[in-house]
Amino acid sequence: MRFTIRTKNDLINAVERFGILPYFANTLQGFSIEEHCAPAAWFSGEEGIWEWKGPVIQEMRCAYGKFFEKKAAFVSAEWFLDLANYRRDGYDFDARYDDGLAAWRDKELYDLVARHAPVLSKELKRAGNYGKDGKKGFDTIINRLQAQGYVITDDFVYMQDRYGATYGWGVAKYTTPEVFFGKKFSGKVYKRSPAESYERLFQHLKSLLPKESEAAIKKFLG
Repeated sequence: MRFTIRTKNDLINAVERFGILPYFANTLQGFSIEEHCAPAAWFSGEEGIWEWKGPVIQEMRCAYGKFFEKKAAFVSAEWFLDLANYRRDGYDFDARYDDGLAAWRDKELYDLVARHAPVLSKELKRAGNYGKDGKKGFDTIINRLQAQGYVITDDFVYMQDRYGATYGWGVAKYTTPEVFFGKKFSGKVYKRSPAESYERLFQHLKSLLPKESEAAIKKFLG
């Protein structure tokens, strides 16, 4: 697998080409932005890979979140249908909760996201009273909801100082796939069985990484 990411368009082309593209090095050797990013686009003081996350999500209308091995990845709209179906095991969130497969605290945060989406993480924390003197575990729960395919990142918003200059890391804006993709997602996500979706994902990764072991691909998919 040979490619180099030097520009935002390089990143867009890579996501389009592979359909699934993790941000950081992982179980699948050589299958990440980190391992193929030009040094100048990684940490250089200029606009680069970190600043392109939000624009790529918005321009491509792709999914972004901590989907694999608790690490972030881009997933195209096409392949996210299968990923969400497999990870949800065919359940929408209410059905998962009703069957006792999700905790109340997960439902509480999911409902907040669904009600306010798209919503900045800091606004979500405020609405749910998460923080130093409030509820704990926000990051753990929001990451679990992403891994299960119920929450994705809509964008990253940068704070501005009084002079209008941006600063700091981008603040994640969360949403649900149903809100972000609309009927293109909600009308198709459960059309296959979870097992069929898993097999499609497995075969897709196998075709991209023919030298990778089946065990490594299975570990990556979770």
